[in-house]
Amino acid sequence: MKMKWLAAACVLILCLQTGKGQNKPYSPPFLAGEKLTFLLHYGILNGGRGTLEVHESTLDGKAVYHAVARANTIGLADKLYKVEDAYESFIDPKTGLPLKAIRNIREGRYRYYNETYFDRDSNRVYSQLSGYHDTPEGIIDMVSALYYLRLVDRSSLAVGDKIDLMTYFADEIYPLPVRYRGMETLKTRLGTYRCHVFAPVTEPGRVFKTESDMLMWFTDDDNFIPIRIQFDMWVGSMKVDLVEYSGLKYPLSSRLD
Repeated sequence: MKMKWLAAACVLILCLQTGKGQNKPYSPPFLAGEKLTFLLHYGILNGGRGTLEVHESTLDGKAVYHAVARANTIGLADKLYKVEDAYESFIDPKTGLPLKAIRNIREGRYRYYNETYFDRDSNRVYSQLSGYHDTPEGIIDMVSALYYLRLVDRSSLAVGDKIDLMTYFADEIYPLPVRYRGMETLKTRLGTYRCHVFAPVTEPGRVFKTESDMLMWFTDDDNFIPIRIQFDMWVGSMKVDLVEYSGLKYPLSSRLD
């Protein structure tokens, strides 16, 4: 599996925006300074590390949230095929919608850099590499979706509910359906947590066997942070686990031990 696909999939960890959340005032359950660190592993082998951070910044003189997602290889994987990817989003603190996104890819000898600007008045985006594109209203990039998801009204979700997402990634519009799987208790290296489980619909093919080969767990508390993603692929099972966190706005009341 290509590492750039994997990085995008890991960024998808929080990409569950719903119409229910869009109609509410934007009141984020995070603070500037929050940092989440994840470890990617195949069984006992660690292959990569990722971080999600949010800071206060300015864009064209306006106060914004600057959210950054980074993914890099470690250990043997780093020696075989070095990856250092960064995705950035500049988010309007009044709406939670992105105003600008950056994708900076360094994978082996491959290099890619692009900046995308969102025009909310005309429902268009401008890509430095490909020009203007018409988009649906309220479209989001992958990173801003990570934080926008955390506004979802979990109390109204029922097992089997389908959430249809609309994101902009790599100069394309991506519809991303996700199903709600209900509540589970999850044991991790950080402890045991009460979690909400979501299943993005995966496309059977070279990577996945079925449409339900990816699962995501989020803590059942006011932070609603991602704690695990699991991929079941032709080549085996892979997990992305939360291993460190700091700067949370609320206590992790979902912890059971």
